Amino acid sequence: MSSLLTQASVPQPKLLVDTKGRVAAKLRISVTDRCNFACLFCMPDKSAMRWLPSADLLSFDEIERVTRVFVAMGITKVRITGGEPLLRNGVEGLVKRLTGIHGLESVDMTTNGFFLGPKAQALKAAGLRGVTVSLHSLREDRFAKISGLDALPRVLESISEAVRVGLHPIKINSVAIRGYNDDEVLDLVEYARKMNVAIRFIEFMPLDGLDIWDQHKMVTGHEILETVRSRYSILPAGRSNGETASIWKFADGRSELGVITPMSEPFCDDCDRLRLTSDGKLLSCLFDTEYHDLKPILRNSDDDEKLATFVREAVWKKPEGVGYMPWIKQGWKNPRNMNAIGG
Repeated sequence: MSSLLTQASVPQPKLLVDTKGRVAAKLRISVTDRCNFACLFCMPDKSAMRWLPSADLLSFDEIERVTRVFVAMGITKVRITGGEPLLRNGVEGLVKRLTGIHGLESVDMTTNGFFLGPKAQALKAAGLRGVTVSLHSLREDRFAKISGLDALPRVLESISEAVRVGLHPIKINSVAIRGYNDDEVLDLVEYARKMNVAIRFIEFMPLDGLDIWDQHKMVTGHEILETVRSRYSILPAGRSNGETASIWKFADGRSELGVITPMSEPFCDDCDRLRLTSDGKLLSCLFDTEYHDLKPILRNSDDDEKLATFVREAVWKKPEGVGYMPWIKQGWKNPRNMNAIGG
């Protein structure tokens, strides 16, 4: 009886729940809005960009504090993003600080791969689990056109180095855009299989900044699967609760394929992720139009419960999601570029 009483007396965490009953478990933390690439589906005209002043960015102390508060409310996985996160000086130290937080199961990173090679070993040593590398073409001229930088050999070298040092899982993200790279689906799959890393194809979303998105440029997940099936035997492995990708295994057991279908088959009903921008604004949904600014509390109060209460209230108001919008292009009047949100 006493053990039951003791167990019951342990305070339970106040989880991050929204009005649809979804419970947040994952947090994506952008550490910078800056990027050395200018991918056409992510950033507006780079020459016109006005980067956030350094003073506006959350410090590593602030990021660690926020993460501890989130973990205390049930967040178990963190992904470091940007912009390009490896442009932020000392990010390896941040990784080490975050991986030391009790209750946090994993810290991963999404990167364009340009700086990954020289930093892969240090990131692994700091406790980084895995990396997701953006790779949208295997043709040097096309890579340069899509990403804004002639850097394909360097990115491929970085992926090889990430494999060598043992980062895991390693995933390749590729946005399939009709008329740009949709004829490279099988080439990208073959490259991933050669490297024995996972590949994810993502439907083109209206987050491009240049406002070039239209429905006809979008290659659906169904089309991707049909293309892959033309060469390979793939077996469905399903989509885990809260995950964005529906997974397919290759019959020979080498590599895996994922399709992420936010436009054709939204997965909003079990979404369990939140986003924190580099200047401290919380977005409970990628397509949210309301920013919840944590920075005033972070910089004007030492009260973590005040911060936690603000976060819980923001998450409670999480939108139903893109799947419930009449049509995203009309429903979202002010498209933002992805680098400002945090991939």
